[in-house]
Amino acid sequence: MINPFKSKKGLGRGLSSLIGDSQVSENKTSISISSIVRNKYQPRKKFDEESLRELTSSIKSRGIIQPIIVRNSDGETKYEIIAGERRWVAAQKAGLHEVPIVVVEADNKKALEFGIVENVQRNDLNAVEEAEGYKRLIDEFSYDQEQVANFIGKSRSHITNMLRLLNLPKDVLDSLIDEKISAGHAKILVNAENSSIILKKIIGKKLSVRQTENLVKLYKSPRQKIKKTKDPNIEHLEQSLLDKIGLSVEIKNKKNNKGSIIFNYKELDQLNRIIEIIKQNY
Repeated sequence: MINPFKSKKGLGRGLSSLIGDSQVSENKTSISISSIVRNKYQPRKKFDEESLRELTSSIKSRGIIQPIIVRNSDGETKYEIIAGERRWVAAQKAGLHEVPIVVVEADNKKALEFGIVENVQRNDLNAVEEAEGYKRLIDEFSYDQEQVANFIGKSRSHITNMLRLLNLPKDVLDSLIDEKISAGHAKILVNAENSSIILKKIIGKKLSVRQTENLVKLYKSPRQKIKKTKDPNIEHLEQSLLDKIGLSVEIKNKKNNKGSIIFNYKELDQLNRIIEIIKQNY
């Protein structure tokens, strides 16, 4: 018999390990599909419609091969999904009235662990859902990032980078969920000061991740101050006044030939000298 809980090689603990930690309280061949309810700790909020259609077609022709893992929700009448929600949804679309299940004893922490591991194994979560799942393990069940990494079977840096995505503005996160940008784009935008502006350029110009990275670097580059070249005639006049009165003079001449003359003095005697020169000549 095929082990329905066999995990993918190299992915943390995997479903088989979690099942091993949880007591199987009941094995049922099948129950009414209406007796099953969605798991409130399910990290995935959105299904890929194409893959769901394919699964529905497969279930119509072959039925459900892997049982749905559930826990008791309301005594003996309702069961809450721990793993296998996509199969449950597809079974309804396929018109099934009953589905195979395995009932396990699982608390809320275990329910969230099941949901995250199952979906990460199958790459069913978008980047935001994955990050939110990790954050719930940390916020609600006191995991640290190292523990999440060990549990999921990912590197510590992967967990850190995923969690940083949640700091992005809502418009960027929405675009990531709607697949208008990739996780690669989003990771670059985490470090961008003008992420919403850059987002519009990514979508509008269909920029690649590399192009986005270059654009962010461009925005980060300090703007070079354009040094204005002063009119040589003005510079000559400033020097002549310095030689004449012994004080630094700054002449600001605008395009319309209006402007100002600034006399720089360091003590009152110099100011009085400027005033006397003006009085003598005007």
